[in-house]
Amino acid sequence: MARTIYKICPQELWREAEQNGRFTGAPVDLADGFIHFSTAAQARETAGKHFAGQADLLLIGVDAGRLGEALKYEVSRGGALFPHLYGPLELDAVTSVQPLPLGADGVHIFPEMDSQ
Repeated sequence: MARTIYKICPQELWREAEQNGRFTGAPVDLADGFIHFSTAAQARETAGKHFAGQADLLLIGVDAGRLGEALKYEVSRGGALFPHLYGPLELDAVTSVQPLPLGADGVHIFPEMDSQ
């Protein structure tokens, strides 16, 4: 499984998590009962499907190995396995926080991601 997984998050919501010392999830995560993540290979499609046209987003890199048994890979979009975290994201597992700006074409511009 992927060593680094990614969360696309509105900047304001992430800044609250930094103040609180943990991320408990976006509204969709709270509704579904787990925090949605993507692998590097899945992140662009996730951005296009769930965050199209949204500015002020961050791409949060997380060390999957630090999440323990609360991290499960489950079948989701198109039968692919997606990482889901059943519990809060402790910020000590976060390896990077990078802006996810919109390009002139309205598509998010991704930084280099760890694909392992």
